[in-house]
Amino acid sequence: MGSMEIRELRAFVVVVEEGGLSAAARKLHVSQSALSQTINSLERRLGARLLVRSHAGSRTTEAGATLLREARGLIEHHDRVTAAMAAVTTAAESQVTAGRIRVGAPLELPLDLLPRALGELAKAYPDTRVTVVHASGTTQLAALRAGELDVGLVRDRPTDPQLDVVLAVREAMGVILSASRAEEIRGDAGVHLHRLAGLHWMGFARSDSPAWHDQVTATLRAQGIVVDDQPTDDRPVTPEVKLAGIGTGRAFGLASPGWGQPLPAGLEWYPLVDNPVVRQTWAVWPAATRHRDVAALISALDITAP
Repeated sequence: MGSMEIRELRAFVVVVEEGGLSAAARKLHVSQSALSQTINSLERRLGARLLVRSHAGSRTTEAGATLLREARGLIEHHDRVTAAMAAVTTAAESQVTAGRIRVGAPLELPLDLLPRALGELAKAYPDTRVTVVHASGTTQLAALRAGELDVGLVRDRPTDPQLDVVLAVREAMGVILSASRAEEIRGDAGVHLHRLAGLHWMGFARSDSPAWHDQVTATLRAQGIVVDDQPTDDRPVTPEVKLAGIGTGRAFGLASPGWGQPLPAGLEWYPLVDNPVVRQTWAVWPAATRHRDVAALISALDITAP
C-alpha cells in the first residue's frame, strides 16, 4: 500500500460530503476530470474500491466508509499541527524588525503619500529609521532583487514570484498646458485628449517604466497624437525640464491633480475628459521579508487595506 497525501484525503472527503464529483469539483475549484483522477489514484494505491458512482451521485463502499472516518481524523490532526506551528512561527517573526528601511520612489508622487505612510510607521515603530531614494522603476526592481532596497514604489506591476506587491496609488492624469494654448483647446469639462494632437508630449524614458510608457504612448497614438522618441538613457526628465518645454506652447505634460509644486506663471493644469490615462503606483518588496516594521509600512501604503 502506497502513502497517501493530505490533499487526496481532503478531495475524497469533499466528494463524499458533496455527494458527487461535479459538486465537489466546484467546491475545490478543480476540473471534474482532475478530481476523478485523484480518486482513481487513491483507489489504486489502497487496492480497494472507495466509491460507487451512479447518475444519482457517489456513495461509499465499506472500504470507503472506513477511510472516511480515518481521513477526517487525520485531516483534523494535520490542520491542528499546521495551525500550531504557524502560530509559533508568527510569534517568532513578529519580534523581528528591520531597524532601517530603504524605500525607493519615483520623482512624482502624491504629496501626502509617503509622509502619511511614514507617519503611521513612526507611531508603531519609532526606532525604525527610513531612507528614501529617488530612482526609476527598473532601477528599483533591480535593487530589490539585490537586497539593496526594502520597499519600492514603481509604475509597472512586477510578475517576479520573488517580489510581493500591493496597489498604493491610482491617479487619473490631467494635462499641463501653457495658458495661451489652453484657451484654444480646453472645454468646460476639461481637455479632450485628441485636442492635444500636434503638440509634443514631454514624457519620460521608456527604460524607466516600460509597461507604463507603452500604455501611455498607445493611448496617445490612438487619439492621433504623434509620440516622438523619448529619452533613451536612465536620467529622469526633471519637473524643471518638463515645465520649460510646456512653456513654449508647443508641448504638453501629463500630471496628476496632486502635482508636487506650484506651476510657473503662464502654465495651468486641466483634467482630461473621461480620464483616459490612469497612472498606478505599486508598493513592492521582497517576498521573503519577515520584518514587522516593513509589513507595517506596506499596510500603510496599501490602498485596499481596511
